[in-house]
Amino acid sequence: MASTTLPLLQDVGARGVVAYLQREPVSLTRFLADVAAVAAVLPERDCVLNLCADRYRFSVGLAAALARRQVTLLPPDLTPELIAQLARRHPGLYSLADRAAPDVALERLDYPETAPAPHTELDPLIPSYPADQLAALVFTSGSTGEPRPHAKTWGSLVMGSAAAGAALGIARWPGASLLATVPAQHMYGLESSILLPWQHGLALDGQRPLFPADIAERLYELPRPRVLVTTPVHLRALLSDIQALPELDLVVCATAPLAPQLAAAAERRFAAPLLEIYGCTEAGQLATRRTVEGATWSTLLGISLVAREEGVSALGGPVQKEALLQDVVELAGPNRFLLHGRIADLINIAGKRTSLANLNFQLNSIPGVTDGIFVMPEEADSRVTRLMAFAVAPDLSEEDLMAALRLRIDAAFLPRPLIRVAALPRNPTGKLPRAALARLVADSLPV
Repeated sequence: MASTTLPLLQDVGARGVVAYLQREPVSLTRFLADVAAVAAVLPERDCVLNLCADRYRFSVGLAAALARRQVTLLPPDLTPELIAQLARRHPGLYSLADRAAPDVALERLDYPETAPAPHTELDPLIPSYPADQLAALVFTSGSTGEPRPHAKTWGSLVMGSAAAGAALGIARWPGASLLATVPAQHMYGLESSILLPWQHGLALDGQRPLFPADIAERLYELPRPRVLVTTPVHLRALLSDIQALPELDLVVCATAPLAPQLAAAAERRFAAPLLEIYGCTEAGQLATRRTVEGATWSTLLGISLVAREEGVSALGGPVQKEALLQDVVELAGPNRFLLHGRIADLINIAGKRTSLANLNFQLNSIPGVTDGIFVMPEEADSRVTRLMAFAVAPDLSEEDLMAALRLRIDAAFLPRPLIRVAALPRNPTGKLPRAALARLVADSLPV
């Protein structure tokens, strides 16, 4: 029996806007013409590494790869060692890159700039692809250092987008403009800045502004309704740096739990609801919550959580293969739960337990702290390992920070030392890579 096929994107009409490229609207007709043009020049390979920095060009490359039945690889970083591992595992791997894309040690295909498609009143033919077609391989770092692939079929991506759109209430803002501060080459970026617009008739913006002033400027330029897809780090910087912010219709946030105070401030400043998404690379997006309404998460339609002997697993709906969660989850039923941090982040000191997530939450809740993190260094030379903390707090002293922490956490978990820094070495998605954090700790420890 033939596999079910699912359309590439929602039909918004020939002249309907599906994206913005260099601030200019792109019609559905132009987008499909660009996809066909790029697909025509892709080499005959099984896999591609799409490095296009412009989100529109990335989206065209992703669609072109689907048309050629090529699998898009999404690694967690582009270190030479990881690229070499991927090249060994996937012979013939090449990169598709625009002018702003980083260079890697692979055969490079430059994104072909195409002429705009002529205006037409004819309804364009939107391609459909088999639900079981492998669309992407998303990688996580394995325990041995070898990247672990997680397969994403076209059907699972479309089902996940449909469920996320329903949970976010995206149908209330048809044709909305969507700006994202996260790269598309990441599970959250792929799902929320590419698949969400494709499947719900939104117009994605090709730019990825990073500085607060640039984010605010671009939001003002985009027509309403407007959606912002961002992270706690980017959101905090935006709210701290810019006084006048445009009204939005929805703010979507993910990659780390968001402090309720920050969520409330964002809703006031943007005059829009803020919803968080919880997910993981293995399973994709799993749940949402409106942070100002409480700490409880609700799973997306079709997804259930089940307590197993080894932990809590997600299954159903877009989660086609049962996935064991790496977080401490307190179930309040099959579809509602609380998060208590990563399993690997649990800490037991003097018989008292907490998590790094809770400690980070308390640190970042201190007025004047713009970013901060607790770290438990690995034991070395049989010395007693103590918690460390790093804080970005330009107007506070270390004594001020310690005094504030004493009011918020048990004395057993006070950091020794607490170090003020100008910035934390976060990657474009707002996360702190293990290697960068290890270097920060090593540079701070006495010799």
